[in-house]
Amino acid sequence: CDRKETETEAQTQTQTTPAKDQERKGRGREMVKLTAILILKWNGEATDPHMLGLASDLTQFGYFERPVVRDMLNFVSRTIVKRTQPGQRQTVEHQEYLCHAFNKEGVAAITFADKTYPRRSAFCVINKVLDDYLEKFGQNWRNHSADTNEGNPILEAALREYQDPSKADNLLRVQKELDETKIVLHKTIDSVLARGEKLDNLVAKSSDLSVASQMFYRTARKQNQCCKMM
Repeated sequence: CDRKETETEAQTQTQTTPAKDQERKGRGREMVKLTAILILKWNGEATDPHMLGLASDLTQFGYFERPVVRDMLNFVSRTIVKRTQPGQRQTVEHQEYLCHAFNKEGVAAITFADKTYPRRSAFCVINKVLDDYLEKFGQNWRNHSADTNEGNPILEAALREYQDPSKADNLLRVQKELDETKIVLHKTIDSVLARGEKLDNLVAKSSDLSVASQMFYRTARKQNQCCKMM
């Protein structure tokens, strides 16, 4: 869409100030529907995925909240994608967000959108960014053994373009019909975890979360608000 305020993660860091954030924080929460898109390399159930690209619009959050939110995006993305099998689509409810993930035979994408953003539209965006990524980089993703940001430009363009879900719906004309009945639905992140796994333990071990982010998690957990971004 044509929203001038839509920014990628890098732009957000360099072009905004606390004063500007306070000015538009309230209306930002109403405007943003698609908060983040990430592409990851799935490394099986025993190893965390590697990041292949990320784009996020965090203008709806306060200036000093964003580092924690960014950490949580990385952590939640790895947690969900790691537990999304090849060929599987999952939607995980995450407080006011819905996290939509699809693993396309080892290369996966996940979106964070509010509940007004149609699920079908979100998966159309996921299909589009995966197709664009594979068209540009082919099978090179298989060789990555660490995080990379090579997919950022593709994701940044998609984040701007598909804030309006009606534009994402137009992708259905060129994509195969999406069977929504095959999407696995989860009410919480905890329900994605394998038996015996605990979210608290994953948070404590995660390299994505700073000390401040872990403190936020523990506080939110006590208040029964986890894992709300903010």
